[in-house]
Order: sequence, then structure tokens, then C-alpha cells
Amino acid sequence: MTPTGIDITRYTYRVTWSLEDDEYVATCLELPSMSWLASTQEDALRGLRDAITEVVADLQASGEPVPDPLSSRSYSGKFNLRVGEQLHRKLAIEAAEEHLSLNQYVVRRLNNAS
Repeated sequence: MTPTGIDITRYTYRVTWSLEDDEYVATCLELPSMSWLASTQEDALRGLRDAITEVVADLQASGEPVPDPLSSRSYSGKFNLRVGEQLHRKLAIEAAEEHLSLNQYVVRRLNNAS
């Protein structure tokens, strides 16, 4: 937890091997411009967390917004998606063939893709 109460451990972190750098690189989805390189996964994550603690404190001190962790954000379950006319027609036909609404069909397809 930062001195100002933001729990940075709730951010979404990823540590992967970087062939280009020949080290592990840690990244954070909530702060995509930040990364940290280290020879071990643990050191990469630790280094990034330390850096994020400082950045969050600086953002708060200057009155700038601090991103909320993705895990604590609220989602409505709705989003608009624009697709081309041909894809829209294709999906509508496939949904009708399965006796589903277009929404039900797309949700099913998205769930099966993950």
C-alpha cells in the first residue's frame, strides 16, 4: 500500500522473458508505459512495484488521476461494437440458424474464444 492508501498489489502485472533484452520484463496493464527489467522474475516484479509506488505517490502529490485496478472497476456488461455490414449479416444469419438472438450468439462465440 502506498503512503496515500492505493494498494498497488491489486494492479494487473505480467512478467515475461524478453529475448531482445535477455532478461525478464515486468509490465502493468493499468500503467502501460511502465516496465522493469531484471535477471529474475521476482526481481522484475519487485522493481516494477517499487517504481509504481513512487509514480503513484507523485501522481497523487501533483493532483493527477491514479488509475484504479482493473479488478476493482465496475463493468456494466454492455459495450458497443461496430462491425461491417457483411459481418453483421453473416452473424445474424448464423444466429438465426441456431435459433438465438444475435446478442446470445455473439456472447456464446466470445465465451468459446476465451
